[in-house]
Amino acid sequence: MRADTPYDGVARTRPRLPDRAGRTTRDGVGLAWEVWERDAPTVLLLPTWALVDSRHWKFQIPYLARHFRVVTFEGRGSGTSDHPVGATAYGDAEAAADAVAVLDATSTEKAVLVGLSCGVTWGIHVAAKHPDRVTGLVLIAPSCGLPVAQPERDQWPWDEPHDTSEGWAGYNRHHWAAGDLSGFRQFFFDQVLSEPHSTKHHEDALAWSDTVTPQVLIDSTAGRLGLDGAEHEDVSELCSLVQCPVLTIHGTGDRIRSSEVAVCLTGLTGGELHLIEGAGHFPHTRDPVHVNLLLRRFVERLAPPPPARTWVRAARRPRRALFLSSPIGLGHARRDLAIAAELSSHHPDLEIDWLSQDPVTRLLEDAKERVHPASAWLASESTHIEDECAEHDLHAFQAIRRMDEVLVNNFMVFDEAVREDHYDLVVADEAWEIDHFLHENPERKRFSYAWLTDFVGWLPMPDGGADEAALTADYNAEMIEQRARYRRLRDRSVFVGNPGDVVPDSFGPGLPGIREWTEANFDFAGYVTGFAAPEAGEVGRLRARFGFTSADRVCVVTVGGSGVGRSLLERVLTAVPLAQRVRPELKFLVVTGPRIDPASLPPTGGATVLGYVPDLHRHLAACDLAVVQGGLTTCMELAVARKPFVYVPLRHHFEQNFHVRHRLERYRAGTCVGYDEAADADALAAAICREVDRDVDTRRVESDGAARAGSLLAELL
Repeated sequence: MRADTPYDGVARTRPRLPDRAGRTTRDGVGLAWEVWERDAPTVLLLPTWALVDSRHWKFQIPYLARHFRVVTFEGRGSGTSDHPVGATAYGDAEAAADAVAVLDATSTEKAVLVGLSCGVTWGIHVAAKHPDRVTGLVLIAPSCGLPVAQPERDQWPWDEPHDTSEGWAGYNRHHWAAGDLSGFRQFFFDQVLSEPHSTKHHEDALAWSDTVTPQVLIDSTAGRLGLDGAEHEDVSELCSLVQCPVLTIHGTGDRIRSSEVAVCLTGLTGGELHLIEGAGHFPHTRDPVHVNLLLRRFVERLAPPPPARTWVRAARRPRRALFLSSPIGLGHARRDLAIAAELSSHHPDLEIDWLSQDPVTRLLEDAKERVHPASAWLASESTHIEDECAEHDLHAFQAIRRMDEVLVNNFMVFDEAVREDHYDLVVADEAWEIDHFLHENPERKRFSYAWLTDFVGWLPMPDGGADEAALTADYNAEMIEQRARYRRLRDRSVFVGNPGDVVPDSFGPGLPGIREWTEANFDFAGYVTGFAAPEAGEVGRLRARFGFTSADRVCVVTVGGSGVGRSLLERVLTAVPLAQRVRPELKFLVVTGPRIDPASLPPTGGATVLGYVPDLHRHLAACDLAVVQGGLTTCMELAVARKPFVYVPLRHHFEQNFHVRHRLERYRAGTCVGYDEAADADALAAAICREVDRDVDTRRVESDGAARAGSLLAELL
């Protein structure tokens, strides 16, 4: 995905693809379905109003599919299913019959049905008329025809013309028939997602509803209301026929339908009511962890899994820690290995597990570390980042926002791992999902918890304008509010660096300065290198080990642990012969890292291309010059070795362009070259030739950061 491509609500990296997908036709209407197979009870996630497609279940599918068999389908009028014309095609009975047809097409004898909003009515229809096919019902934010007054909506009848389209008056067939749904969609999803800091969820909803036509919206609404010839049955009477267990989930802040609807529905079905204080109409997207756990608990009550737990008395439990390192690159893992070693020196009996994914697992395997088996369920963050990048262009802030489906999945994997095993300490190094969802669900914490990071504060890119400035400020404000309310949640907040390394910017209008807030809320470990600075004699031995002579001038080119840097490698290779014309003694060692195939790069005389190099810092210590991206770890390894280097930050990567550059300038390390300048092979070759002769006056980088961080963590055990 190109960084400048508008977001369309489609996840480029789905945490888990369906095992089967197909299409069934009922009464001439094609219905697209997907199945995640498992030898376990089936959960059918029903469609809802045709305004949004089945992607709204994106946070539930990966988690549920690890425990149950999951079936989804696009409702008629939505997504890739057919879009019939006329209200009679969209009656509640038609939607319910579609659900039964999908059960048949997917060879599903019976299932737990989960409905949202309008889909609640369809679930009730199926349970009432086909009780042998339904083992349980979960009704989320029910919006069905029960006699519960809602004056702000009731004063604007959907079927009558109004002289305004503002507010709920815009929920109207005559306004929709005029053809422009954008104003209504904006208003409606403002009401649906009434919780603060819902910007990403609002974007999703707009994307999911972008292709709906006025005719489908009119027909599907008229059909649901029993207008224009559509059949309509009293939901109250149908509820009396429901025989299976029922769970109703509703937010007290729901602006679409009052929670009184849920109270009434619970009384009619004899089910269980679960209210979420302050939640709006889409609690499954705004509070996905809580809703996922409710769903799993409900299904397992109906079909309990065989018990397989062993409880260990507290006095017999070994001392254990779980480390999580961001897999976007390898820098976090290198420093975490060093910190873990220091932590173990304080507690030699400590057992350390790692919940990790590629490429971090390669580094851990080389270090003979123990990777938690639940790591196999983690969705790839590196793949998502690579899918988001363009030519040396990664909008890091937007890429992380759009990684929410992956992050929810990975938090659920983590949550399950720490429930099934006893951990005394969890260390999360820029594992954003862990920190965010623990603050959103503080009751899930039952261990000492330490958060590590080398930057604080989302910053907007200048070309993002006012919109991006507002978004980054909103994300920062949410984090500040979380920390103010749940200061106790982090037992340690460790900044990998010093106060001066924090950018002197603001979190946003009306928010504190980033440096002053960080100083008040973090302990500072200093930079963590994970290795000692090489001495002069050691550099000579390394050069001999790698086959470099004293006459060689060696330039190492590397782009870190992700596949984002391919275009920079290709540009440097183009500049190699030009640089060697000026400096024939230059030799180039190109390191692609674990996610770029060396054979995929064009062969270039004078350049040796290697793949993954686990001890890259030794090659950097042995070189005379380096060309790198703007990643902090590699740049600081060069600063430790006091080597000249050119760094080319990824375009739109706020961390590399602001946070990392600020720190490097403070250490007087490296020379920043923009990617546009690097596009000119002659200019890039000239920069390489200039840099190889530069006198280095880099500030000394502290060497005790890992020890200081290890001591801070050791106090938590």
